[in-house]
Amino acid sequence: MPGRTVLTIVLAAGEGTRMRSAKPKVLHPVANQSLLAHVLAAAPGANTAALAVVIGPDHHAVAEEAKRARPDATIFVQKERMGTAHAVLAARDALARGADDLLIAFGDTPLISAQTFDRLRVPLSNGAALAVLGFHAADPSGYGRLIVEGDRLVAIREQADADAAERAITLCNAGVMAFDGRTALSIIEKIGNANSKREYYLTDAVGIVRDMGLEAVVIETSEDEVRGINTKTQLAEAEQVMQARLRKAALDAGVTMVAPETVYLAADTTFGKEVTIEPFVVIGPGVSIADGAIIHSFSHIVQSSIGKNALVGPFARLRPGTSLGEGAKIGNFVEAKAATLEPGVKVNHLSYVGDAHIGANANIGAGTITCNYDGFGKNKTEIGEGAFVGTNSSLVAPVKIGKGAYIGSGSVITRDVPDDAMAVERSPQTNREGGAKRYREIKTRGKAPKSGN
Repeated sequence: MPGRTVLTIVLAAGEGTRMRSAKPKVLHPVANQSLLAHVLAAAPGANTAALAVVIGPDHHAVAEEAKRARPDATIFVQKERMGTAHAVLAARDALARGADDLLIAFGDTPLISAQTFDRLRVPLSNGAALAVLGFHAADPSGYGRLIVEGDRLVAIREQADADAAERAITLCNAGVMAFDGRTALSIIEKIGNANSKREYYLTDAVGIVRDMGLEAVVIETSEDEVRGINTKTQLAEAEQVMQARLRKAALDAGVTMVAPETVYLAADTTFGKEVTIEPFVVIGPGVSIADGAIIHSFSHIVQSSIGKNALVGPFARLRPGTSLGEGAKIGNFVEAKAATLEPGVKVNHLSYVGDAHIGANANIGAGTITCNYDGFGKNKTEIGEGAFVGTNSSLVAPVKIGKGAYIGSGSVITRDVPDDAMAVERSPQTNREGGAKRYREIKTRGKAPKSGN
């Protein structure tokens, strides 16, 4: 809404006891992103926007997540849970600063979109004092019904108070509201607690607006968009809806997915052009996949960067900090963690590469392991450009394998190998006396053989 300032207050103080979890409800994930982060991402965020998040006492993790997702958020604490209007007034200081529009949203509705927030604000610019978000429910049982006369909203009737005709109404209250900022605080302060629970409910604002001779309207959206999450079942249902959205967006952007219903994406996954994702791939947070990359079936990728025309899988696992250069290949039953693979590197099968840097066009043979953990800390392995590591080799970090070096199959490398050297190190071997000795050979060599499979 150009030219209009807006304050968004997100209510996130609920305990979520029906989730059967010690974790605050709004921190549970959908598409690998917290419920709260989804809502905050949709809230207005331009220079003309302010954001307040209302949390419960001692919910420090919720405050930290809010600041992580939106550093511009101001945190307020609702010390006592006395209803939705009471929660809004916990952010009174933010309200008092004034804004043209006030949006009130909930931290457990991860499917709401920025476009819907924008649509809610439109009636305010046309003179309405209040806009309420509504939806037609397949089963309206338990929801507050929106009672309209013509284009005006006249009441929100809770099911317990509704007569038979009102219960037949399918237009239901989603809870999300937009107020004209000039009158918002005075309206909310008029809300009383004359009800069985002695709580202050935002839904009473509709009657107050009407008594003041002001206008309240309804903006409709889909039921999916305003799904509130109160149970693990509802969390799983929201995940299904979000995954369908993410898959469609990826397909519309040109990603090829052979069986999209089997692919799981994160909310922040990014794709280049001509990317192919085969069935049963799981992509966690922090993943970027560049042009022409192919992710084969049953691969699991988290916090990794996949370069142009790289190949991953099948049955590969890329853990946080993995970076694949252009044309690099991670094959079947390969795991990588905190590893940089420069362009053209091949790790085709049955290997572990952790805390490592591998130079361009190096070949890592089957069964190779970078032994990065010594029982106390992680150590780094460096493998030079064009190096060839034979099958069933163990590289005991910290260790450096030089450019163009050749490591014989079955070696246990514990010392650095110079550039263009050939190394074979095996231990233990039994001699005639029954003792053990270490055999090590390093010699200069010519050009390393081409990378094999």
